[in-house]
Amino acid sequence: MANLKSIKSKILSYKKTGTVTHAMEAVSAVKMRKGQERALSARAYAAAALSVLERLSSTAAIARHPLMREREGKTAVIVVTSDKGLAGALNSGVIRRVEAEILRLNLNKQDVVVYAFGRRGGEYFTSHGYTVESVHTNVSDGISEGEMRDMTAAIISREDITSVLVAYQNFISTFEQHPTVRQIVPIRPDTMQEIVKGIRPAKGKYSPAIGTPEPSAKVAVYTIEPDADAVLSVLLPKLLNIAVFHALLESKASEHSARMVAMKSATDKARDMAKGLTRTFNKVRQASITREVSEITSGIEAMK
Repeated sequence: MANLKSIKSKILSYKKTGTVTHAMEAVSAVKMRKGQERALSARAYAAAALSVLERLSSTAAIARHPLMREREGKTAVIVVTSDKGLAGALNSGVIRRVEAEILRLNLNKQDVVVYAFGRRGGEYFTSHGYTVESVHTNVSDGISEGEMRDMTAAIISREDITSVLVAYQNFISTFEQHPTVRQIVPIRPDTMQEIVKGIRPAKGKYSPAIGTPEPSAKVAVYTIEPDADAVLSVLLPKLLNIAVFHALLESKASEHSARMVAMKSATDKARDMAKGLTRTFNKVRQASITREVSEITSGIEAMK
């Protein structure tokens, strides 16, 4: 009897868990649709802005700008993760990718300054001895590009920071996200071209129309007025801010997609476990009834 009670308790527990995960799946599905739409619709804007940056970075006129030059100094890593878990390998994938890039670049911990979007990334790098300059939590899904300018400006204005990396989950589809690290400072034509190529989806509503020519790789010659320093001091930080903003939108879409898939998987698993335990419960109960009937029958035969 005690065994039947234990099995029934587990069945109820799995059913309650399934109810909770199903509710979380529904919430994530709504957020996922909004996040995907916003990230995908913003890709054309991000691609156009970074294409400007790509073409500008190829000109000799701005080669002297601090954001263009290779210098010795610290590396800032903008890590975009989520505040919460229950999203599969979303956060761990980004963290592992950052650690692999730090190892590849042969950087020491004291040479790395972390700026974290999301509690998970901030907590990890703090606990592992990195310098975490700031941690932005509870970032709204509706954050605007303008709200991020203060952080981007703070990074660019630091003279000891000479290179900037941004790490995030690049949204591929509802079931696929890819942890990505991009270097955005110093600005190099090949890096910008790689980012732009990664922004444009290969297919779907937001993919380039058939017959649309690829952006020209030819170096353009620009006349910058009133002077290069005045224009670039405004333009370059804004374009770099768009690169960081794009990473945040991609990460938001990836987060809600991964969490919806994880919660659906948990709901299905809870349902399967409840069904399996229900079958076990029925078998144990049937065996108990059969045993009791057998005992009664044996008792009657003994009385005869």
